Amino acid sequence: MTTVFKQPQELFSALGAELGTSEWLELDQQRINLFADATGDHQWIHVDPERAKDGPFGKCIAHGYLTLSLVNLFLPQIVDVQGISMGVNVGCDRIRFPAPVPVGSRVRGSGELISVEEIKGGVQAVVRVTVEIEGNDRPACVADTISRYFPA
Repeated sequence: MTTVFKQPQELFSALGAELGTSEWLELDQQRINLFADATGDHQWIHVDPERAKDGPFGKCIAHGYLTLSLVNLFLPQIVDVQGISMGVNVGCDRIRFPAPVPVGSRVRGSGELISVEEIKGGVQAVVRVTVEIEGNDRPACVADTISRYFPA
């Protein structure tokens, strides 16, 4: 479910609010392999299912940075700020990877608005995106995303 703000100024009234969750996404071996190819990170715990069976996780796991990159997919499903001429991704603060994501797991993002401030010409918001693993108490990733919204 997406939380919609008709204009950036509405973010101020939602400070501290839970913003909802994205759709579930399965992290299959193909996606993990494609990420390995894109980044050059072919460590066996990610791309060698036979060797990974005897490894610490019992199967391949997704790269932490693959999990983080999915925040970019999940964030627009969580929050939609309208009435803007432009939105800018400024980056992230406090990125953590509390739990590995075994291949075949389903993940989704949930968001919480933790900071909003006026900036020159717009509004800056920090949304904490928690990447949940279906059936796991610990999240795969927690990242404080920073976005700037410039009114139309």
